[in-house]
Amino acid sequence: MKNNNNKSHNPRIHSGDSETEGVKTLLGDPKKGILKLAIPMIIAMSATTLYNVVDAFWVSGLGADALSAVGFFFPFFFIAIAISVGLGIGGGASISRYIGAKNKKGADSAAIHTLVIMLLLSAAFTIPFLIFVENLFTQIGAGDILEMTVAYARIMFAGTILVFFTHVANAILRAEGDAKRAMIAMMFGAGLNIVLDPIFIYTLDFGVAGAAWATVVSMGITSIILFYWLFVKKDTYTSYKFTGFRFNREITNDILKVGVPAMVMQVSMAITMLIANIILVDVGGTDGVAVYSTGWRVVSIGILPILGLATAVVSVTGAAFGAKDYEKLKIAFYYSLKVALVIGIISAVATFVFAPQITAVFTQAEDTARISDDLVLFFMIECIFYPGAAAGIMSSSMFQGVGKGMNALTVTLFRTIIMTPPLMILLSSIFNMGLVGVWWGIALANILGSVAALSWANWYVRSLTSQKKSKRITIEPAIS
Repeated sequence: MKNNNNKSHNPRIHSGDSETEGVKTLLGDPKKGILKLAIPMIIAMSATTLYNVVDAFWVSGLGADALSAVGFFFPFFFIAIAISVGLGIGGGASISRYIGAKNKKGADSAAIHTLVIMLLLSAAFTIPFLIFVENLFTQIGAGDILEMTVAYARIMFAGTILVFFTHVANAILRAEGDAKRAMIAMMFGAGLNIVLDPIFIYTLDFGVAGAAWATVVSMGITSIILFYWLFVKKDTYTSYKFTGFRFNREITNDILKVGVPAMVMQVSMAITMLIANIILVDVGGTDGVAVYSTGWRVVSIGILPILGLATAVVSVTGAAFGAKDYEKLKIAFYYSLKVALVIGIISAVATFVFAPQITAVFTQAEDTARISDDLVLFFMIECIFYPGAAAGIMSSSMFQGVGKGMNALTVTLFRTIIMTPPLMILLSSIFNMGLVGVWWGIALANILGSVAALSWANWYVRSLTSQKKSKRITIEPAIS
């Protein structure tokens, strides 16, 4: 499926081996590869997370009810992100393994399959939610803020195709080591969103629906840029030819065996958020939802450097596994783990110390001042989430890189479904700790889940390297 577009004259492509600088990064020193891929993604995710915080700031000016309306939709937006990110992880891991095996035709086909699957999944997600949007939020307790919630949700549901495309296109760029352009796309989208928020919300007087319009418009423009890079400029490592496309079972399975578990992993987190909202309405009313949705945006800032590292781990370990270089895989995994733990500790200390100041940013309006104390307490408890989650995130990313999607799914479900809801209910209701019990339930569940994930990942990596040394390798990458 190689595209004959005279790439030998492109400075991004090295003549003879058709390797971009990004591909050379994937196949080079694992520590340098981790940092070179992670740093642009950390910067990009910082911009995206900053947008989420700024978005909450502008919405908070409309009052606590507006924050609650966004909070009720947030789990569904997270589901859309979960599916698209999951597919991107599956497709990206497959592309990286093909690159490691020096199989460009396979990498091209994996990229094309990922995009086609993305179109099908986005349609399946968007249409039902648009049809049943009002009944959906009635059933989950939007109550007095139903009209506001539905107005916001309709716009966001209609724009989910853009969510899918931006995440999958960025994943393809990262998979071939082109983290710089993935960073540029994400930063541009986030920056534009920050600019458009006050215009749509206040200047045009769209209210909470304006926040949705700002998000959809910015994602639309970002999608145009990504489309240009992939299909018009054509200077990526992977090439695209959709004429006569037919699903290849082996390639589809290679994408989905990591992609589907990754989707379920992400969706399980969204389901946990939905369950948390239901518990919070019972324990602390809609104000509890406002605290949770607002606080979690800030928690995302502390965790984003670790998530940036995770994207690099998927690509670097995937390429190392495809090349059967298990020592490089081991170095990449343990190095990323050490860096993630240091970042997590720094983020935890900063959040704990500056909890009152962070809270003040979101409680300036008279109607939001009532959630101030609860929000401070949320930050002071959830700060332990950062170092606690680091080991679990790195472990899951390594499993995804090597094609062990079910391993990553298992440890995630243990944390999100098996541990989190029961601990939230146990501590908040049975032990009568109220909202504090919910916050501690979330934190403790993530710590326990991460310990389990790291134990399994450590055993797996050591088994790979020991088998290699004894010349009894039985684990092979899914590469044809």
